[in-house]
Amino acid sequence: MQTIFAATACLPQGWTQNVRLTIDSGYLTAIDPGVEAQAGDTRVDLLLPALANLHSHSFQRAMAGRTEYRAGGADSFWTWRSLMYRFLDHLTPDTYEAIAALTFLEMLEAGYAAVGEFHYVHHQPGGTPYANLAELSQRVMAAASETGIGLTHLPVLYTFGGAGRQPLSGGQRRFGNDTDRFAQLVTQARSAAQELGPDTRVGIAPHSLRAICPEDLAAILPLAETNPIHIHIAEQPREVAEIKDWLGARPVDWLLHNTQVNAQWCLIHATHMTATETQVLARSGAVAGLCPVTEANLGDGTFNGAPYLAAGGRFGVGSDSNIRISLVEELRTLEYSQRLRDLARNVLVADTGSVGQTLYLGAARGGAQALGRDSGRLAVGALADLVALDRSQPALFGLPDAHVLDGLCFAADDHTVTDVWAAGRHMVQQGRHIGRDAILNRYRSAITTLLAEL
Repeated sequence: MQTIFAATACLPQGWTQNVRLTIDSGYLTAIDPGVEAQAGDTRVDLLLPALANLHSHSFQRAMAGRTEYRAGGADSFWTWRSLMYRFLDHLTPDTYEAIAALTFLEMLEAGYAAVGEFHYVHHQPGGTPYANLAELSQRVMAAASETGIGLTHLPVLYTFGGAGRQPLSGGQRRFGNDTDRFAQLVTQARSAAQELGPDTRVGIAPHSLRAICPEDLAAILPLAETNPIHIHIAEQPREVAEIKDWLGARPVDWLLHNTQVNAQWCLIHATHMTATETQVLARSGAVAGLCPVTEANLGDGTFNGAPYLAAGGRFGVGSDSNIRISLVEELRTLEYSQRLRDLARNVLVADTGSVGQTLYLGAARGGAQALGRDSGRLAVGALADLVALDRSQPALFGLPDAHVLDGLCFAADDHTVTDVWAAGRHMVQQGRHIGRDAILNRYRSAITTLLAEL
């Protein structure tokens, strides 16, 4: 059992002073406002519900800075993807685990307590399965166990190389499974996940409509059971055009009319939607999984934020390619992308109020839902996914409670984070992950070996 005393805490009923929280077996079991600190309490300045990072490809962290050199011709998402496939040819299980551990460490230090790992690298280079079909899933889980991050693991079904059942080629062969082998993979991953904390979940992720077919989608949906279902959807205009040519409808429209999209679903990069698609998705109860830093880096486009939120849509944020792992930059980039498009300010508040609070608390609720995680709020019975901030930092100093999340989202950096708990696991203390040195040293060794082969 642990106890935390917060000078200020963001409770569901509002900002509250002098709050003492009790954690037992990973859950908040008592929250007492207006009290005094006691001996043995961990004392923090400002306590918030920690966000879940709802979309990550951890291995891409090692590519950061390696795809920003303009070669001949026009660069795009598709040229970036071809470079990613070549990079894949050199990843081993050991390097995969080392990269994932550093990625998860950086997420925790940025203030995330959990991650949705959208995991599609399953096999050896060339496509031959490992002797253990879930080898790389287990490496992700080992990294999550070492770092203490909450994990929703999302094995990906990736059957085709492009819309219209194109064959897999090149680096895609490491992703490929038919539905039977995918079912085996999910079963083995769930068995392995039993070794982790009870907050671990294993859902499923049909990669995208371009990488599967309707029959396979229908076949695997029962595998989800009550766990999350994530899918890439409408990230690029070319993708939208190809799906419309093949299936006769735009991808969001096709999915909404051919599957039972509900609160179990998270639609990643729902970037290119019509006004009608935006409204219907908002009413479905699903979460729009937004990755603003990666979407900007890849030139994806801008989400229909204002009409989606006005219709009651749920959203969360993820770091996707992990080129830059920063919770506050994801939130501010989301709002700034709307401002640049609309030539306006404070776009993502429908009426009046704090934009920072709308972004932060909305992403907390949506991220928790997308990961099937009982978190995103400071309440008795919820998982103890918590983040503490240093209010003496210049970006927050002097701000009243009503504006502190504005300061966090638009002026702060990740150095405001002092402590993070993931299901009660106190993994970040005084701004540093407790296992930072060993994890960083292993990452450096792995990358040195990887670079020698590239």
